Amino acid sequence: MRSVNLPEELQRFVDDRLADRTATELRRSAGELSARYRAATASGPAARSADDIAAYAATRLPATYAAISMALDELAGAGFAPASQLDLGTGLGSAVWAAGAAFGDSLQRVTAIDAVDGMLATAAAAAATSAVAVVRRAEWRRADAARTTPEGPFDLVTASYLLNELPAADALALLSRAWAQTRGAMVLVEPGTPADYDRMMSFRGHLIELGATILAPCPHDRPCPMRDDWCHFAVRLPRSAAHRAAKDAKRGFEDEKFTYVVAVRDPGLVRRGDARILRHPLVRPGHVRFRLCRPDGLAEVTVARSDPAYRAARKLSWGDRLEPDAHPPIAPPHT
Repeated sequence: MRSVNLPEELQRFVDDRLADRTATELRRSAGELSARYRAATASGPAARSADDIAAYAATRLPATYAAISMALDELAGAGFAPASQLDLGTGLGSAVWAAGAAFGDSLQRVTAIDAVDGMLATAAAAAATSAVAVVRRAEWRRADAARTTPEGPFDLVTASYLLNELPAADALALLSRAWAQTRGAMVLVEPGTPADYDRMMSFRGHLIELGATILAPCPHDRPCPMRDDWCHFAVRLPRSAAHRAAKDAKRGFEDEKFTYVVAVRDPGLVRRGDARILRHPLVRPGHVRFRLCRPDGLAEVTVARSDPAYRAARKLSWGDRLEPDAHPPIAPPHT
C-alpha cells in the first residue's frame, strides 16, 4: 500500500497551530467532529468552530491530502498538465497542495472556495508557508459551493469530501455547473464507505451523461460491475503526535479508505485495456492472485512463479493498474 506524507512545511504549520492544545482537548474536539461527519446531515459543513478546525487539521487534513494525491497522480501519469484549478469546498486546501505537488510548474492559477471563514483563513495562512509558488499565490474565496460556482473555464476542477455533505439533488446540480466550467478534468474524492460508493456511482453516471470520459479508477464507462462489494481504495499516512493524541491512537500510521472518480473531456488521455486491482493481492508461495476490474468486467488472475511477470506482480498493490501485457490470459470475466 502506498504511503503519502503531508508536505513538510504544511506539517510544521499544523504542529505549530496545535502546539498549545492538550491531548484531552484534541480528543474531545475530534470526537465531536467525527460524530457530526457520521451523522451525515445536510445542515452545513461539519467543521465550523476553531476547535473543529483544529481537530480537522490534526486528523482529517493528512487523510484528505493523501487520498486526493492518489487521484491526482492518475491525471499526472496520463500526461495531463493543467494551468488552472478550481477547488470546491477546499477545507484547509488539501487539494491545492496536492495539485501543486502533482503538476509542478504547469499549474499557474488556483481558485479555492469554502463556506467557512475560519477554514479559509487557516488555509491561506498555511499556503503562505508553501515552497510551491502556485500554492502561495492561490486565491481563497468565501463561497458556498452548493449555490455558487466561480466562472471559468478551469483546466482542473477538484471536489474532495464535499459532495457527501450535500443533499443528492444539490450535489448533482453542483456537478452540472462545475462540469460546464471544466475545460480538462474533474476529480471527485469521497470516503470509502458503501453508502459513499453508491453516491459516487450516481455522480459518475451523471458526468458520463454530461459527456465525460472516465479516466480512473474504472477501465471503462459502463455501469460498475460490482454487485456483492463496493469499489474503494486505501492509502497509508503517518500519524503526527497531534494526530495520535486526537484519536488516542497507538499506531504510528493510519489507512484512509476512499472512493474516487477522475473524469476528462479528452478521450485521448484515457488508456483502455489496463485492469484495476480491486483488493490487496493474495501473495502465496509460488503465486500471486489478483481481483481485477477490466474493460469487459470483473475477473480473477493468478500469476505463477514460473511466469516472467511474477517478479513485477509481487510489487503491485491494491489500486494499481495491471497492464494487459504484464500477465498471462486470465479467467473469464464475471459481472
